[in-house]
Amino acid sequence: MLLPMKVGIDTFGCDNGRSGRGSYLVSLINALPDDSPLSWELFGSEIDRYTYTVKKKLPFTPVHVPDSLNTDRLWHILNGNSFAKKRAYDAVLYAAGPQLLPLRYARPGIVIVNDIISSFLRNEDNSLHRKLVVKSLAKADCIIAGSNFIREDLEQCRIKVRRLEVVYSGIDHDIFSPPIAKQESSIVEMTPFAIKTPYLIYPSRVQGDSKRHKELIKAFSLFKERTKSPHRLIIAGDGKAYSDTVQNAALSSAFAGDIFLTGFFPHENFGDLYRNADACIFPSVNEGVGLPVMESMASGLPVACSSSGALREIAGDAAIYFDSDSIEDMAASIERIVSDRELRDTLVKNGLRKAEAYSWEKTAERIVEIIQSVCS
Repeated sequence: MLLPMKVGIDTFGCDNGRSGRGSYLVSLINALPDDSPLSWELFGSEIDRYTYTVKKKLPFTPVHVPDSLNTDRLWHILNGNSFAKKRAYDAVLYAAGPQLLPLRYARPGIVIVNDIISSFLRNEDNSLHRKLVVKSLAKADCIIAGSNFIREDLEQCRIKVRRLEVVYSGIDHDIFSPPIAKQESSIVEMTPFAIKTPYLIYPSRVQGDSKRHKELIKAFSLFKERTKSPHRLIIAGDGKAYSDTVQNAALSSAFAGDIFLTGFFPHENFGDLYRNADACIFPSVNEGVGLPVMESMASGLPVACSSSGALREIAGDAAIYFDSDSIEDMAASIERIVSDRELRDTLVKNGLRKAEAYSWEKTAERIVEIIQSVCS
């Protein structure tokens, strides 16, 4: 008989639920089984007291530190272990991957990694932090990688981890499902937006060159110039420092009136955005998981995406692929996925079939099993 165990879930570094890490954590928490011997407690910034517990009510312990990445890192290094002891955790689940980790683990540490570590280390300017991340990952009791691509990347980085498990993300099929009936109106209303059809979507946080927002805008403009298509481009995702750069790229396009940046888009409303789109165009080159691609497939949406990262592993024959550094290749792929009805039908069929394999219940059950085995 398994003894009850108390597991702390670290919510630091998950961007207040507004990023891929944040939506991952929300979905994982909602799917945690009620009948396991594990009890859960969330901890993090006071601002996140209710961010991750809208559906599943779990206790939350606030940690009072100034709101900045550097102070969060320092807290994990200096105070994370004493906090875990004080809260009597039997294990701690770190949801932000390499961003925020202790140097050692006074309680068994399970780290969820959905980032491509080689890219993270390459883009980290602080050489000391790069070394600390490598040491922290190597000392973790288990790393849960979101794809085989991440697992292989970790191995190529020569980080000697104690235990490495691949657990795919899930899909919330209550939110992401095919449309029951064809949309009749040319205007789709979804709180807090009304969007005119037809449109293409790129659901991704607006941050960094690796997301290839500017290249997509150029490719979309080339597609519009060639085809005179009525399609619009909807870029749905939160962004701060980088959003002005993308906004300026959109404004400089000859088709600026057909490019819409939504900013933060409520995750629970993404289903309507997906279902009423004509296609998902996903040019990001450093995706370790590609959750929006999975959600698009579940919504009956054809996908054209980058050939880089884990996207081929995730989407398989349910997408067409392009070189995200080639405006020409991307524009041709957009034209193809919009105009080729037979291709669209095949991608939708393959996507729905593939999406059936992903569920948050399966993901949560496997993570519970891993935590139990780590602590046994």
